[in-house]
Amino acid sequence: MEILQVSAEDPQMSSLFAESFTTLGHLDNITLVMVFHPRYLESFLKTQHYLLQMDGPLPLCYRHYIGIMAAARHQCSYLVNLHVNYFLQVGGDPKWLNGLENAPQKLQKLGDLNKILAHRPWLITKEHIEQLLKTEEHSWSLAELVHAVVLLTHYHSLASFTFGCGINPEIHCDGGHTFRLLSVDGYCICDITNGNHDEYKVHIPDTDITTPEPSCEVEALMEKMKQIQECRDDVEASQEEKATRFEKEKRESMLVGCSEDEEIAPTRDVSRHFEDTSYGYKDFSRHGMHVPTFRVQDYSWEDHGYSLVNRLYPDVGQLIDEKFQIAYNLTYNTMAMHKDVDTSMLRRAIWNYIHCMFGIRYDDYDYGEINQLLDRSFKIYIKTVVCAPERTTNRMYDSFWRQFKHSEKVHVNLLLIEARMQAELLYALRAITRYMT
Repeated sequence: MEILQVSAEDPQMSSLFAESFTTLGHLDNITLVMVFHPRYLESFLKTQHYLLQMDGPLPLCYRHYIGIMAAARHQCSYLVNLHVNYFLQVGGDPKWLNGLENAPQKLQKLGDLNKILAHRPWLITKEHIEQLLKTEEHSWSLAELVHAVVLLTHYHSLASFTFGCGINPEIHCDGGHTFRLLSVDGYCICDITNGNHDEYKVHIPDTDITTPEPSCEVEALMEKMKQIQECRDDVEASQEEKATRFEKEKRESMLVGCSEDEEIAPTRDVSRHFEDTSYGYKDFSRHGMHVPTFRVQDYSWEDHGYSLVNRLYPDVGQLIDEKFQIAYNLTYNTMAMHKDVDTSMLRRAIWNYIHCMFGIRYDDYDYGEINQLLDRSFKIYIKTVVCAPERTTNRMYDSFWRQFKHSEKVHVNLLLIEARMQAELLYALRAITRYMT
């Protein structure tokens, strides 16, 4: 939630650009947006490089094809096209790109897991895992499956980041545009310089020029944070009250709709990479369903998921954990024009709200804080970016935290994608653990 001015002379930024260029052969626009937060970007690039290029259970062409499958579920043509190119570069069979039905049966079998993980991860059971591991033909090993799950969750989340920040294709790709890095925070880092300014540029008033309504918004948010802290100091809610507030927030999160814009049908270029195009996000209370609360004290990333990943796919658990920690704890102690601000309360509210939308509960958290800190327009943005990112619009981006800088909104998106990835991983890894036991 804080500003980081980007300077072309910044040695850390130059190093990160060089690393990204060495890995990919070019600077992709995701890197150019994430560079607002170099510490996170360094961790992200290291993790992605390991997943795609270093020793691991899956062959290189499978890794990129799984990236295509995952990005396609959210109609993210930017990532699909990126990985189509990488897939061909590592010797992937062009016939696979004609449609999922032309890929090996082993990859086709991953379609159901991809679909459920992307849209309704709480439905994943050990039976889904068993179908992949126990089938006589085209079966997966545990290590291969963990690698695949990490790739799927990585690219589902990266699709959220791509749509959440309005990232467009590179100049050499179809529909590509040139990005110009700016240190003026009144304009987006992804300011378009090829003449299509009106269609793609996102503009927010310069934060040095105060306009009453947005300014009041920041002041009101800081006042709420202060009041919550004072209440915490006075009295702490009981476990029963916390549980009740979680259930209330979970119900209310279902009343927050994603973007009301019409859903766009996926193009053939994207939809050929997955099956069941009508399957999408649905709140877990729909159609009379009741999904039990996922209690983190029973299965957490720190105590269970991390060790499982590290055991079956060495070093990846450590890399992912570092990325989670950096995103969650990242702070410059500023909010809009204010300095020396402790933003931990706000960051935790965002993270826990996302997990609440996925039915995941932290026993030690008072969910009453979420409604006080996150207003409706922000909740709509969060839910759309996390659950149906392909529906994200510039209007939604503009409508929340209007006084905040673009670097701060990019920071929000880092929290969204890491919280989403962890939520998906928790459901998938719990199902794998149940299968193993």
